[in-house]
Amino acid sequence: MPRGDGTGPGGTGQRGSGQGRGAGGGGGGGAGGRMGRRAGRAAGQCVCPKCGKAVPHQRGVPCMQMTCPDCGFTMVRDVVYENRGR
Repeated sequence: MPRGDGTGPGGTGQRGSGQGRGAGGGGGGGAGGRMGRRAGRAAGQCVCPKCGKAVPHQRGVPCMQMTCPDCGFTMVRDVVYENRGR
């Protein structure tokens, strides 16, 4: 394809629409994103599994690096705390 114009050698043939085949178009709703709806979220809570104290999660700071302000135990993310018995 000379100059990448899609006409093929010598300028003959049909030009394509440029849409090609992809992995599917848009779509709406659903979990969204590669990792689901929780991807990149910063909102939520860090919870102490010992005393139950909850503090707001800080973006960029894993809950496991935080200690409970009440008892000093290592905090966990709220979703981990909610799913602890499964």
